Amino acid sequence: MTEPAFVLGVDSGGSGLRAVLGVPAGPRGSTPVRSKEPVRTGPGGIDARHMTEQLTPMIRQLLDEAGDGRIVAAAVGAAGMATLGEELRAELPSALAESFGVRRVALAADAVTAYAGALGQRPGVVVAAGTGLIAMGTDLTAWRRADGWGHLLGDCGSGAWIGRAGLEAAMRAFDGRRGGSAALRARAEDMFGEPLSDLPRQVYPRADRPAVLASFAPEVGRCAADGDPV
Repeated sequence: MTEPAFVLGVDSGGSGLRAVLGVPAGPRGSTPVRSKEPVRTGPGGIDARHMTEQLTPMIRQLLDEAGDGRIVAAAVGAAGMATLGEELRAELPSALAESFGVRRVALAADAVTAYAGALGQRPGVVVAAGTGLIAMGTDLTAWRRADGWGHLLGDCGSGAWIGRAGLEAAMRAFDGRRGGSAALRARAEDMFGEPLSDLPRQVYPRADRPAVLASFAPEVGRCAADGDPV
């Protein structure tokens, strides 16, 4: 009896890592497994070793749950792949081949894999909005993108962008400056503790800063729903 052949799907974004096994031309795949720790970036871009360290036990769990089979191909969608993917391109395929015998690996930006999942081989536009934000469109002859420049340079309208704006308003209220929000200050103090002057120490050293900023976005939404003008 021939053992089942699987395709591994991986999504790497600002809020963590997800992986799932699918059967080519078959029914829906396995239940995804998740890691809430985002893959780090370093001088070489996306940290391939950090992704491999997280992904390896996730793949083993998926294979154990499947009971039998082998991975014949992998498709990886990673946030920042277009501009920060050099190290990942150089190291991840060989790591997957060595550990799991994967011989075919497709690496793409997460916006491209989101487009493929939503529209397939049709012209159109997809807005991928989460911790970050990017819009991607194609007429199948050329691609256009807008934003996706990360939490320091763009991602306008993303969770990190909204959360950062809310925390900035909270700090303005803490300082007594114009444009502050007492309501957002109170929410920030509940979430991050008092005094707010300690907030930079909690945020700046973190490798997952976009996720930390995005975690405050729901509080901004609640304040908006309660009528806070900021």
